[in-house]
Amino acid sequence: QVQLVESGGGLVQAGGSLRLSCAASGRTFSTAMGWFRQAPGKEREFVAVITWKSYNTYYADSVKGRFTISRDNAKNTVSLQMNSLRPEDTAVYYCAVDQSVHTIVTLRRANYWGQGTQVTVSS
Repeated sequence: QVQLVESGGGLVQAGGSLRLSCAASGRTFSTAMGWFRQAPGKEREFVAVITWKSYNTYYADSVKGRFTISRDNAKNTVSLQMNSLRPEDTAVYYCAVDQSVHTIVTLRRANYWGQGTQVTVSS
């Protein structure tokens, strides 16, 4: 079992930055860790993922060049640095963990989820 707790959400003006963090407890060895988001009335959307060993990263086209995902395996944490935020980035952001990066990137699913943290970008 893996438990995930997100932090760092809030309200920011367009063009601003926020950093989300996710602390994991339990077995996260050799897992992919990622972020999804869901805006009101919309489906959950993949944002970014990072692999365990090689730290390969994958991003949704909508956030490439603006968001950066990173992880600290020693601390069991994954972070999402969000720059140049736009009103359309407003959503609840969820941390996710799965054994397979394919599951997260291609299937848009994960075995474990956090409770979510709200990000609101005002125009």
